[in-house]
Amino acid sequence: MLVLDQPDLRNAMSDEMTVSWVTAVDHLAADPSVRVVVVTGEGRAFTSGGNLAWLASQPDATVDELRSRMLPFYRSWLAIRKLEVPTIAAINGPAIGAGLCMALACDIRYAARGAKMGVPFTKLGIHPGMAGTYLLPDVVGSAAARDLFLTGRIVDADEALGLGLVSRVMEPEGFRAEVLAVAAEVAATAPIAARLTKRALQLGHASIETALEWEALAQPVTLATADLLEGISAAQQKRAPEFEGR
Repeated sequence: MLVLDQPDLRNAMSDEMTVSWVTAVDHLAADPSVRVVVVTGEGRAFTSGGNLAWLASQPDATVDELRSRMLPFYRSWLAIRKLEVPTIAAINGPAIGAGLCMALACDIRYAARGAKMGVPFTKLGIHPGMAGTYLLPDVVGSAAARDLFLTGRIVDADEALGLGLVSRVMEPEGFRAEVLAVAAEVAATAPIAARLTKRALQLGHASIETALEWEALAQPVTLATADLLEGISAAQQKRAPEFEGR
């Protein structure tokens, strides 16, 4: 589990946290034993997004200078997408702006009831960042994305569920434990099949034909694994499978 741990700053994406985040993601990416990653926030917020003081700290900077500063910041937080294993954003509290975009970069999002989410960039006088104009329409569709971006309004967890922004809403009491229980279910699936499925969904397909071509390669890869035999055997014996990722 990755925990954003600056609760006094509502887990804002400070320089220090950004460095720690990249280090942690790189560590997880290099660990072959990892099967699922959960991201959440410490305290009452998931993350309030970019540090507002940081954003306004260079009023005299040129566009090129600001671009050179923003791109590495975006790429650092979107590094979660490079993990081959499934990722889950456990939105325990407010997920705002770049913070919501980072959650959108995860494969699955669950929210605690009462959590607030939004992309109020234009209300701050800035254009959306952190690949939000790609990630949000991909998750909720173009109409809902236009609504959220152009109004800048904040939605609660229940409305987010209706929009498809999150997959489940859970009660705040025991939220982290409940998400970890779901993560354990994900971790118990066949690792090779899970990674290939994540990749297919992340890349998307230009047409049904390209989907078929990918699946005609990826499915035989899994058919040749010992995990397939274990899965079939477990189903026949009515027991939980024990996959080894081979």
